[in-house]
Amino acid sequence: MQLQSFLLATAFAHVGLAIFVQLHAHLTGTERGNWPYLTLVLGLAAVAGYFFYEPTRDGI
Repeated sequence: MQLQSFLLATAFAHVGLAIFVQLHAHLTGTERGNWPYLTLVLGLAAVAGYFFYEPTRDGI
């Protein structure tokens, strides 16, 4: 695969994942926070963070 094709495919994947995170947050009433933006930059790692991150209630 050529570099240009790889970068284009990666960009499309990141945009698609960010749309998925935004849509999931909207449909479930979940706080989206900065996860769509992080997903644009980090891709699948940020999607995992969105699903598994649990903020603490006492601020610790």
